[in-house]
Amino acid sequence: MPPDLASAASDSDVLLVIVTGSGRSGTSTVSGTLKMLGTYVPQPEISPNEANPRGYFEPKWTVAYHKKVLAEAGVRTLDGRPEARELMAAVTGRVDLLDELREWFSDQLAQRGAADQVVVKDPRIVWLRSMWSSVAEDLGVQTRWLTMLRHPAEVVGSRDRHYLAGADDGRRLARETANLAGWVNVGLTNERASRGDRRVFVHYTDMISDWRASMTGAADRLGLRYDADLSSREHHPVDDFIDVSLRRVQVTLDDLDVPGNLRTIAETVWSGLDALARDPDDEDAMARLDRAREEYDQLFVHSAALVQDATDFAVQEARRKTRRNVTRTLTAQAAQADAAPPPPRPFLRRAAGRARRALLERRG
Repeated sequence: MPPDLASAASDSDVLLVIVTGSGRSGTSTVSGTLKMLGTYVPQPEISPNEANPRGYFEPKWTVAYHKKVLAEAGVRTLDGRPEARELMAAVTGRVDLLDELREWFSDQLAQRGAADQVVVKDPRIVWLRSMWSSVAEDLGVQTRWLTMLRHPAEVVGSRDRHYLAGADDGRRLARETANLAGWVNVGLTNERASRGDRRVFVHYTDMISDWRASMTGAADRLGLRYDADLSSREHHPVDDFIDVSLRRVQVTLDDLDVPGNLRTIAETVWSGLDALARDPDDEDAMARLDRAREEYDQLFVHSAALVQDATDFAVQEARRKTRRNVTRTLTAQAAQADAAPPPPRPFLRRAAGRARRALLERRG
């Protein structure tokens, strides 16, 4: 590692807290809380908007970078395909991408001031775990993983509310099933990849009902240090930041129109993650999650086979539509070219030039 990069993390006590979890599961809530407790969030951040008026607490650069890496791999944030892991593995080891992340993170470490803890949060980060771990290790930074948990029915329901407003029944049906599958696949991928790491799982409902207890537990598990005494009940800015009414969507899987076998697997995954929230090294819970992985992968294979004819037809129809559009465009261009007046011939241009010169000479 070059000396200039090594000097950015001058002591090994610097901690990188990476917040993971599906979108709409409270990742913004916990990263905002960490910031208010003295943790450094790399600047500048994504601005609040209607979907998240209290703020995302996500560095702008990392969001753009994560989107780029996922695009290179052809993977979505909430990707339900088991092969998404292999697709990501094909790009996360690229030297150019690692160098880019290392350079940015090194700059941020130099700008952190007196803060000895840095928090990076983005739901896409689950797919780039190996890149962050590698870069942090190169810079002498210790990595901690905090995963927010929210029941999959509420995650899917919240995404419906914020991203599918006004969608027709067919679109809503497709996205509910796809989002639940994505929640299962991402949750299993994140849990399996974090085994052996310093990690903690925090329930969203616990966080908004008693943030002090949740953050105290996270500190104990991860070795975090805050600039406030959480054993005190004195008013803290986090009390104004967290509002119990944030949990606006409260539904169950029975309220969603999704396949029964997918619902069963999702409940198994939720049960396993819930157990890990109490003990992140619960071997029985991890064994249940491994079995759920096998069941989900098999369900995905069968589901893809079930809709093979529909998939083939959709691909063929897209190709036909593309050919029609290209043909229409080329035909219009050809007609426009035929209608345009022909360019003047060279000898006519020369004759016109001689006539103009003769006229000017007579006037002179």
